[in-house]
Amino acid sequence: MASVILKRSRPSVLRSIGDGIRMGVSSRAYASVAVGSDIVSAAPDVSLQKARTWDEGVSSKFSTTPLKDIFKGKKVVIFGLPFHWALFIFFQGAYTGVCSHQHVPSYKNNIDKFKAKGIDSIVCVAVNDPYVLNAWAENLKAKDAIEFYGDFDGSFHKSLDLGKDLSAALLGPRSERWSAYVDDGKIKAFNVEEAPSDVKVSGAEVILGQI
Repeated sequence: MASVILKRSRPSVLRSIGDGIRMGVSSRAYASVAVGSDIVSAAPDVSLQKARTWDEGVSSKFSTTPLKDIFKGKKVVIFGLPFHWALFIFFQGAYTGVCSHQHVPSYKNNIDKFKAKGIDSIVCVAVNDPYVLNAWAENLKAKDAIEFYGDFDGSFHKSLDLGKDLSAALLGPRSERWSAYVDDGKIKAFNVEEAPSDVKVSGAEVILGQI
């Protein structure tokens, strides 16, 4: 089974690593997880926040979802993105980049293909609160196909060493753009984009071929 891990570095040098390909010359591991890692063990005591309205958050007493409830005993495809979306008083304004126009639609439009391969759920996670994430998911009409989770403090991505500082773009701490196929908590395929603006290896088409 193929896996692709891309790394930003200067200069970029291709090297074969196990089942995959890594770009870069640094000896530092790109992420604290790789193919074969247990994603739940890699982020102990970390929970995510399922996308919901504020009222739903209040009624649930702001409950969170442990990673084991998302991954254990299931075949899951998860993808993370450096998402940003804003809700204004008089109109809705969406971040009109690859998140809304390419990345999420690639999964939404291929949901039947994932189901045919036995995937139990498609999960999208972003460093943002679950309320803004919920509004964005509803705007994309994607909640029926994809489960959206917030990583409000970035702890999940930090645990996986997938955090990304986008302060230069006035976005602050976010995440890399990535995807993984996870079977009962074990990572079977893992892909990270070289740049947050790319959807070269983390889109649905690539990971469908890795399942």
